[in-house]
Amino acid sequence: MDIHIRPADPTEYQALGEMTGRAYLDDGLLDYGESDPYLPVLKDVAARAAHAEVLVAVAGDHLLGGVAFVPSGGPVADIARPGEAEIRALAVAAEARGRGAGEALVRACLDRARDAGCTAVVLSTQPTMHTAHRIYERLGFVRTPERDWNPVPELDDFTLLTYKLTL
Repeated sequence: MDIHIRPADPTEYQALGEMTGRAYLDDGLLDYGESDPYLPVLKDVAARAAHAEVLVAVAGDHLLGGVAFVPSGGPVADIARPGEAEIRALAVAAEARGRGAGEALVRACLDRARDAGCTAVVLSTQPTMHTAHRIYERLGFVRTPERDWNPVPELDDFTLLTYKLTL
């Protein structure tokens, strides 16, 4: 499959939002399913695009996945420190998984971070996202447990794992 990474076009935001929400729902990553308060956030690509660069993976005109690249912090960064870029909301459509789209999106973010003069790239991930963890580790990311955090304090047992790649 010939995968191309490029900035998302605003006309793709709705489809990318639906795909991202569906990926999180189908993978059981939203504790409250369709009523999870994070689902509208995942679907709101326009909000991410207002403060980050949203990239898509496509094969021809078929949307395979997307990610938000946040250079050097910014309003949608959760854990980035000064000089660090952050990767958010990486998602690949179920039918496109295993073909390299996720890794291509992460590599594009790394290239953008280097071009922007960032010293590192960081991200948060759920403990059950094993496929994503394998991509991150294959690309050289290391776990940073001292930065793990809970975005939903009312859920005592919910902790996001963090990774960092020093550039």
